Amino acid sequence: FRSDVKMNVCALVLALVLAVCAARSPYQAVLQHSRIRGRQQGPNVCAMQQIIGSDKKYFTNCKQWYHRKICGKPTMTTYECCPGYERIPGEKGCPAALPLMNIYNTLGGVGATTTQLYSDRAKLRDEIEGPGSFTFFAPSDKAWAALPTEILDALVSNVNIELLNALHYHMVNRRLTSEELRHGSSFASMYQGFHVHIHHYSNGVVTVNCGRLIKPDQHATNGIVHVVDRVITAISNNVQTLIDVEDDLETLRTAIAAAGLTTMLENEGQYTIFAPTNEAFEKIPPETLNRILADPVALRDLLNYHILKQMQCAESIVSGTPMETLQGTTLEVGCDGDQMTLNGKAIITKKDQLGTNGVVHYINELFYNVFTSPCVYRLFLMSYLSVCPTGSLTMTPDMKKLMANHILKEQMSSKSLYHGQELETVGGLKLRVFVYRNNLCIENACIAAHDKTGRFGSMFTVDSVLTPPMGTIMDVLKADDRFSLLVGAIQTAGMTELLNQQGALTFFAPTNDAFNALPKAELNKLMHVLRYHLGEGLLVSGGLGSHTRLKCLQGDKLELGLRNYTVYVNKVPVAATDLMATNGVVHAVHSIIKPLRESRRFQELQER
Repeated sequence: FRSDVKMNVCALVLALVLAVCAARSPYQAVLQHSRIRGRQQGPNVCAMQQIIGSDKKYFTNCKQWYHRKICGKPTMTTYECCPGYERIPGEKGCPAALPLMNIYNTLGGVGATTTQLYSDRAKLRDEIEGPGSFTFFAPSDKAWAALPTEILDALVSNVNIELLNALHYHMVNRRLTSEELRHGSSFASMYQGFHVHIHHYSNGVVTVNCGRLIKPDQHATNGIVHVVDRVITAISNNVQTLIDVEDDLETLRTAIAAAGLTTMLENEGQYTIFAPTNEAFEKIPPETLNRILADPVALRDLLNYHILKQMQCAESIVSGTPMETLQGTTLEVGCDGDQMTLNGKAIITKKDQLGTNGVVHYINELFYNVFTSPCVYRLFLMSYLSVCPTGSLTMTPDMKKLMANHILKEQMSSKSLYHGQELETVGGLKLRVFVYRNNLCIENACIAAHDKTGRFGSMFTVDSVLTPPMGTIMDVLKADDRFSLLVGAIQTAGMTELLNQQGALTFFAPTNDAFNALPKAELNKLMHVLRYHLGEGLLVSGGLGSHTRLKCLQGDKLELGLRNYTVYVNKVPVAATDLMATNGVVHAVHSIIKPLRESRRFQELQER
């Protein structure tokens, strides 16, 4: 009986612990992780990840801790007192709680001395020293320094009105901790009731009006201070209005109206719009652009591919993440240093133009497919041949052949597809289906959106042009001049039969550049390691997860990952992916792949 009671008590305690953990915000979870990583340095020490060559710091999460990278840039681990604590000379860690002071004095101790100075000038000091309970989103010293000179001059030259209004917009007339700053919430500021807008992200980043909270929860006797990395400005317009008043978005404005999306962008929501500028539209061939603009359905698909379902500020991005668009497909939103990227491209020219219902980022390149027409916008794998209106698209013989191999002979649902299945196209080719943990692919093309089913057929949106296999792995290598040295090495090593026989192999094939970069001594040993470049099973790039392992024919497993749309194998970037063969797939690499000396588990143990 006692054992049953103990088990029930343990189960109850576990349930309570899980409930508490589940209730924590992502920020609190990351802060706790930073505390755990910093505890060897003493009590109340948090581990931070600082981008090397920059002063940008982040409370560390698991991914940052092990990868040691943020926005593709290397980081170093630093240690500092967790919020609310300070060091005592001669003692380890941060054992002392910070003495509570009023907001004005707190500003001076948390890296917001410029905000403190401007509070003095604007006659705000008495208010934030006196009675009350306030939340102050205080710009850091660097945030003020980053303001354009003309804006800063306009503020400080009219301290009684402009500067005071600006500071009041950073204040809320109540105490709000980071836990109370809920995702998607907004609070009336002390400047004419204009709201400030809060967003929590799964990586622990918290933003106010797209400014990142870099030192949250600095408690004071009369409120709380959250240090932010920018000076925020009042917003009152929705994203449609932002687009309406911007000359550089004139073509986009016309397209939105023609597609019938204006009302949606005027209503409530949390949108992220990657807004193509006039320059972006001008890069499209005029005849293609005219066909798109003349078809509201194709145009709506095109524009919806540039709109995310959730609001994503630039400061929330610390690595590449696939995000769903309104069109149902995904865009990889990432970063490279200070630059925000889309599908690995640094094409964003202006970030974080905030509206009441979302955020706009300007881009100078439009995302569209070369097969865009009134009848086909994205490249669809179709199960019934639909006919475009006469004259809407000039089809060359090569294009007709290509399209015929994107059309199946029967109508199907993607949910009925299974691994190893063969599909026959109207062009007479057989296509293979590959089911991965995170994706469903037909040859090299993976399904990127939900099925669209019509009266006579279904359409699958795929993420790339489908290339059917045209021979064995050996045939693929022989047909590509980049692999001429590899072909000779394979023949010398007696591997030709292996690469011609039936099967399912993944070959990370060294190019001539890889051979030419090797010293002669290592070149002689290469014959023995070619099998290490061969993986068991057929893995296309779309089947990769964040950490994918592939068993190779000889040696340890290969470790694969995807960052900013580049595939890496044992930390070697893959130069070209998805060269499809009847018995496998070839991925080209410009370097010889070497076994990783230490497993990830061993690295984790070392770091602990």
